Amino acid sequence: MDPRLKQELHKVDPATPFRATTSHIHHTWAKTYFSRPELYIQPHTTDEIQKIITLARRCRRRLVTVGCSHSPSDLTCTSSWMVNLDHYNKILHLDKTSKVVVMQAGIRLHDLGRQIREHGLALPNLGSIDHQSMAGALGTATHGSSTRHGILAQSVLGLKIMLANGRVVSCSREQNLDLFRAALVSLGALGVITEVTYQMTDSFKIEWSQSLHPLDEILADWEKGLWTDNEFTRVWWMPYMKRVIKWTANKTELKESPPEENWWTGMLGFHVYHFCLYVSQWVPRILPALEKFVTNVQYGFKDGVGGAAVQDGHNGLLMNCLYSQFVNEWAIPLERGPEALTRLSAWLNRDDETARIPVSSKGIYVHAPIEVRVTDTSKTQPRPYLDNTVPDGPTLYLNATLYRPYGRDPPCRERYYQAFEYLMKELGGRPHWAKNFLTVTKDEFHSMYPEMGDWLRVRKEVDPDGMFPAVGGRKRMTTDISTGGQNWSGQMPVKGLSPQTSEESFDIMHGAEAEKSILFQGSGDAEEEEEEEL
Repeated sequence: MDPRLKQELHKVDPATPFRATTSHIHHTWAKTYFSRPELYIQPHTTDEIQKIITLARRCRRRLVTVGCSHSPSDLTCTSSWMVNLDHYNKILHLDKTSKVVVMQAGIRLHDLGRQIREHGLALPNLGSIDHQSMAGALGTATHGSSTRHGILAQSVLGLKIMLANGRVVSCSREQNLDLFRAALVSLGALGVITEVTYQMTDSFKIEWSQSLHPLDEILADWEKGLWTDNEFTRVWWMPYMKRVIKWTANKTELKESPPEENWWTGMLGFHVYHFCLYVSQWVPRILPALEKFVTNVQYGFKDGVGGAAVQDGHNGLLMNCLYSQFVNEWAIPLERGPEALTRLSAWLNRDDETARIPVSSKGIYVHAPIEVRVTDTSKTQPRPYLDNTVPDGPTLYLNATLYRPYGRDPPCRERYYQAFEYLMKELGGRPHWAKNFLTVTKDEFHSMYPEMGDWLRVRKEVDPDGMFPAVGGRKRMTTDISTGGQNWSGQMPVKGLSPQTSEESFDIMHGAEAEKSILFQGSGDAEEEEEEEL
């Protein structure tokens, strides 16, 4: 342990635990990125979080807060101090009448769903998985697939955040509105979200069905009810077969009936498909045939054939992510969806004239499916500053997933993602914050997000010295990656320090950090840090 830290530990309350280890190797769920933090810390209480922040301030260390690390990007990686909130996971208050639940922000969504189900409540909407912590799901703009629901942050009534000065600040629609709008999608760069107040709904069951359809049929129904006839709808698109699997679901009072299983949906199918994907790394040309084989085995050889089930709403909305993967997901206006699918399909099938994408598709083959989902946060007020959905209508999400069979990166990734991102940008898209986008620069971020300046302003106010760093994808907001830049993810550099105590060392800006950052252009003020209200 660093001698400076040992010295500072003697100055703080020894009765408050400091649960840190120096031997932790961090990696994303998909093992796409690894990092070795100087310290890996798992607090259990608010006092412990405050102690961590105090010590980090005195030792001039950065803090990155993590949950399950399901994001396949480097958003959670750091060489400094990593704070995991898995043990900060209690429900603090539950009101059955108002359906409002107050919880510690580290609680995982699957644990939250299980506990509130015992009281007849449920989350109104979910993404494809429930491994994330509540703070992580909110902080990256997690969403489901329904035009009747927005991103998960839509149901947040209030937040409490511990800032870099150790103070806990409350924010909501009625209090500290700017901070609330910044914190709803915070990317972990404002402070540690400690408490979430969330509007739940009555527990429910869903009846879902899925079936195979020609792509032309889906495109013809695009504006005639495809996305609005059912409460939940999502589509998996097979680009070489030009077919889609349409999944729809509605709430029901019917008795639960689990989905039918066959050999392909069990362990045998899992391993057979995994091995076939592995072989395709060396023989990519088999991927169109593999797409046809997998689809026909699972859904039969006729359009309209599929499956159905009645499940608890929480579990029924989830899906199996299967294997390690890169995920590149973008949000575009819903009405641009047919053009997006038509042009991307043309590019993958070597029709350059229709595709109009200036990236060569020669030799590129990808596996199926490409996930298509929808949401609508346009009527939600206030909107998060970093909300990537369309502000004036429904939003379509296109998810270009690439599996990594047995941990091996697919050979098509770079060129496929270049073409995909070119198309998404041309159609007015914005990337999902937690995914593997490659080509977005600082200037493009500011163009995509007109309110990013407000988010950066709030960040400067609440963390003027950058304790919560711009690591991973969010560093692109302040550093143009095309020209290099530096990622200060470890110890904060110091130059020309005035004679201060360690307790005061975060009160003003110094050295290389101030010189390099476009975000922190002023000096902090010790008197201002005493104020809880922003």
